[in-house]
Amino acid sequence: MKKNILKAVVIGTLLVASLTGCKKEEKASEDKVITVAASATPHAEILEQAKTILAKDGWELKVTEFSDYVQPNSVVESGEFDANYFQHIPYLEQFNKDQKTHLVNAGGIHYEPFGIYPGTKKDLSELVKGDVIAVPNDTTNEARALLLLQDNGIITLKDGVGLEATVKDIVDNPYEIKFQELEGAQVSRVVSEVAFVVLNGNYALEAGFSVAKDAVAYEASDSEAAKTYVNVIAVKEGNEDNEGIKKLVEVLKSDEIKKFIEETYDGAVIPFED
Repeated sequence: MKKNILKAVVIGTLLVASLTGCKKEEKASEDKVITVAASATPHAEILEQAKTILAKDGWELKVTEFSDYVQPNSVVESGEFDANYFQHIPYLEQFNKDQKTHLVNAGGIHYEPFGIYPGTKKDLSELVKGDVIAVPNDTTNEARALLLLQDNGIITLKDGVGLEATVKDIVDNPYEIKFQELEGAQVSRVVSEVAFVVLNGNYALEAGFSVAKDAVAYEASDSEAAKTYVNVIAVKEGNEDNEGIKKLVEVLKSDEIKKFIEETYDGAVIPFED
């Protein structure tokens, strides 16, 4: 009887140790997972390239694509995802202000020159009174679109409005342009209905546009605007120094990823140098 009891104790101890070991191993595995919410192009594509590099160091990168500009921030704020990769800093700051969220920049990865692309017309010289131009309707991207139009002599904005500019801040509109304000992902879908569309880089790519070949006008790569709108890895405040996040940013800023960006996007996406 004593031998049987002893045997049972030993087996039970080994079983507990085994299960504990499994749990520790499972937790270690879970700790090496990074979840990121991203726009499809180019963000998710760039992240796909990072997966292999991260895997070499034992990290699993899980990427989920979103087609809007709200959910990726919401799921990071809630803790459902570790990070997102789809937005520039002015949009992040405005979102925090409007939505009372607590998201921060964990690292700048690339920027995308904003461009004016042809719709029913191919050159800005073809504009006539009453033409329609489609622009994004979120605060910072609409301002960026309007500033680009101003730089190209289409409109004049009120002095000092900067990144707060809306169509209400237009003080001179010699062509009497009408603006169709749409959610960012929808702008490219009206190219056959308006004279021009103004797009940020990822939506231009998704629409099949090339910055170098198709843009009527775009922000210069060395412009202050391009640097201001660097796309970042965003996380909830307090998580920016997490091991997985730091490793993700390190890989996305690596020479391998820079080379991929430069060879893939024809100037529509440019690696950001700190």
